Amino acid sequence: MSDNITYAPSRPKMSEHPDPGAKGVAYEKQVFENGLRYERPPFTFQSGKWEELALDRLSSESKAYVYGSAGMRETSDKNREAFRRWSIVPRRMVKTESFPKLDMRVFGEELASPVAIAPVGVQRIFNPDGEEAVARAAAREGIPYILSTAASASIETVAKANGDGRRWFQLYWPANENDHITASLLRRAKAAGYTTLFVTLDTYILGWRPSDMDNGYNPFLRADNIGVEAGFTDPVFRQQFKDKHGKELEEDKAAAAAEWTRTVFCGFSHGWEDVKFLQQEWDGPIVLKGIQSVEDAKKCVEIGVQGIVVSNHGGRQQDGGTSSLGVLPHIVDAVGDMLTIFFDSGIRCGADIAKALALGADCVLIGRPYVYGLALGGEEGVQHVLKALVGELDLTLHLAGIPSVDKKHLNRSVLVREDEQFRTVRGVAER
Repeated sequence: MSDNITYAPSRPKMSEHPDPGAKGVAYEKQVFENGLRYERPPFTFQSGKWEELALDRLSSESKAYVYGSAGMRETSDKNREAFRRWSIVPRRMVKTESFPKLDMRVFGEELASPVAIAPVGVQRIFNPDGEEAVARAAAREGIPYILSTAASASIETVAKANGDGRRWFQLYWPANENDHITASLLRRAKAAGYTTLFVTLDTYILGWRPSDMDNGYNPFLRADNIGVEAGFTDPVFRQQFKDKHGKELEEDKAAAAAEWTRTVFCGFSHGWEDVKFLQQEWDGPIVLKGIQSVEDAKKCVEIGVQGIVVSNHGGRQQDGGTSSLGVLPHIVDAVGDMLTIFFDSGIRCGADIAKALALGADCVLIGRPYVYGLALGGEEGVQHVLKALVGELDLTLHLAGIPSVDKKHLNRSVLVREDEQFRTVRGVAER
């Protein structure tokens, strides 16, 4: 665990964001009280059903985009299977007088729980309110919101929707020849109150996604603002387009969308030395997203960034890869005391969050589940998913005798490898 992570001795700003554990229990209690009046909740609490229900409501194009993965889904399937290989061992007679403490600090910012919204683009293809709905829900739940460069609303519009919430900015990184555009995006994000920069390293070109190709669907190439609004509202990009084509981008949105897409998905990777430019242009913490090897994690320490996201993009970019959870503990062992480590890829429930934290993650990013909530019910659907995940995390820890998310309580000592439970049974004949 890096010095950038601390665990708050008391819950901060409780008037704004009450104890998330108490909120989770209160949410459960309210549902049962409503049930006495024969009322049922508008959204299911069975997190395994969110995907199925959301996909039933979406168009074939939107469904394929959010559910689809690279190739044969091998990487995506491994992400989910990895969680079932670890089991939480509950401890009994751990005397408690309160619910587990979930609050912590990341880069000096107080968080109500070790959970943040992962950057997901083109959210208006799932619900017309898109990113603004998610930003409002995140603020209401005290959960940081990470805005994707590929959003369907502008940097400033989402900031306004997020209000006093905590927000971070994710960069799809243009080529060096467009450093002036990169600098403009970062200036806008900083001015709009985004405090941490997340730089995605694994998506300099879209992966081999059969489900999208079957539909002939790339949301970034349409003559609308979905996925390209960060560029369409950027003064530097707008001027460059006008100088090149002799017209405003509104006069040819199809050409403008294609040009912006080529700008942010530039086709080829940057090198480690290019991070210096970002460090010059951004005066806050920088987190590199997409790390899957110990060697790359060590390089992140060497170049002086503040954090990493152990992520394989939810299996959406490269097939045949390792599970993100599988590499997490190895990376933690190598650099966990020097970097803040975020985790994503495969989280679907509160127990998943607990396992990732126990294996060394400092903070967990939620991706597809909140998108499913957005599809099912807009802002209220997202808020339900966030409440349910944090509430389940809290009760999972509470019932396992784990008093907080602090590493002294939630660590590998609470886990066992499930398959070893069977291999080590004595007195069973080997066959």
